[in-house]
Amino acid sequence: MDAQLKRGVLDICVLTAIKNEDSYGYKIIKDLKPVVSLSESTLYTILKRLEDAKMLVVRSEEHDGRLRRYYHITESGLKRIKDFMDEWKDLMEIYSFIERGI
Repeated sequence: MDAQLKRGVLDICVLTAIKNEDSYGYKIIKDLKPVVSLSESTLYTILKRLEDAKMLVVRSEEHDGRLRRYYHITESGLKRIKDFMDEWKDLMEIYSFIERGI
């Protein structure tokens, strides 16, 4: 898969994993495991990129004596998921065209 396409899809996967409730790194990895395998370093790179793009915000909370970073999706992040779904429809039309061999 093209690296840029894969990067975009992984970003959407992470945004979707926190769409309905705030979450933290380990839980995001666990929630995505049935779909895609992410290393911690890859996940935290994605989270930082999404935070810089204002698609999510971060808060720290103490949990079992340690600080845990919770990620919350923003309106911009929700819009990015919607935009991706629209783009995906276009991509599927192209895929169908290619598959038919026309």
